[in-house]
Amino acid sequence: MYVTLVHIHVKPEHLADFVESVRANHENSILEPGNLRFDILQSVDDQTRFVFYEAYLDEAAARAHKETAHYVAWRDKVGDWMVEPRRGVRYDGLFPAIQQAGR
Repeated sequence: MYVTLVHIHVKPEHLADFVESVRANHENSILEPGNLRFDILQSVDDQTRFVFYEAYLDEAAARAHKETAHYVAWRDKVGDWMVEPRRGVRYDGLFPAIQQAGR
């Protein structure tokens, strides 16, 4: 599994708009080929902080996500709403193990 945790800090005055825009990105992302999970997490201690848990079958599927129309539209829309640039941290997903076809 190709996993990225994306850390985002949103300006308070854009919080409601950010949440609404990320819903559309989420709903389209979970339909992408190779997407295994696309969870949007919001901090209970600071509602302006988010973590996206993005799990794809492989690096190619994750790269393809960044070329979709819905991702590009979301990225361009929310860029100025962030306190600082979003930060992605890459992980290899170990468990649950992905079942290969025919196994």
